[in-house]
Amino acid sequence: MEEYLRRVYPGSGEEFLRKAEAALLEGRRMFVVTANPEILMAAGRGGEARSLLLSEEAEIVPDGISVVKAMGMLGLPVTERITGVDLADKLLHTAGRAGKSVYLLGAKEEVVSALARKLKAHYPSMTLRYHNGYDGHKDAIMKEVSTLAPDLLLVGLGVPAQELLLYRHLQEFRKGVLMGVGGSFDVLSGMKRRAPVAFQKTNTEWLYRIAREPSRLKRFWRSNVKFLGEVRKAARK
Repeated sequence: MEEYLRRVYPGSGEEFLRKAEAALLEGRRMFVVTANPEILMAAGRGGEARSLLLSEEAEIVPDGISVVKAMGMLGLPVTERITGVDLADKLLHTAGRAGKSVYLLGAKEEVVSALARKLKAHYPSMTLRYHNGYDGHKDAIMKEVSTLAPDLLLVGLGVPAQELLLYRHLQEFRKGVLMGVGGSFDVLSGMKRRAPVAFQKTNTEWLYRIAREPSRLKRFWRSNVKFLGEVRKAARK
């Protein structure tokens, strides 16, 4: 687990945002992975997820608070949690102000279309295309997206499916910030309420989500709790 965590960005969210904004505005390619326990546990099982997290092309940020805690346990430098939803929101704002091109892939049709309408209303000069996460073959869609060469590509298909999809097609893109965003489209579109600020500031958004959706408890145990258990074992060695 430590080999992956060593690759996680140690700086602040603002510092990483400036780095990602520069890539977006200058037309460089940047593959952003918002790491949570699920993708780290998947990498621990080997295969493509492992290759992805060890790839020099992947810029990894600590999305989950469990990732931040794990890095602290292992004595690795880390400043703060960098959430995918906040990063996506700010990059959309940057792309909108600069009149850049954006592609959204994922979520239900009513969700992604609502987000697209909201963005176009706020940023008329933005070139925006989208496709929901339920219709069509994802690899074929990605090939089509690569010909459009968007400046910002956000994929909301769940972890680690979205990251693996981006990684498979990475070499087809010559530019653009490419990032998996999980369920961020639901929040950014206004279809789903994010945890109140008090939960965000105390890094307990996970508790708010479980309280609203008890079915998440099993997933939380399977990923976060087991993940921290693995890290504790590694820290004792």
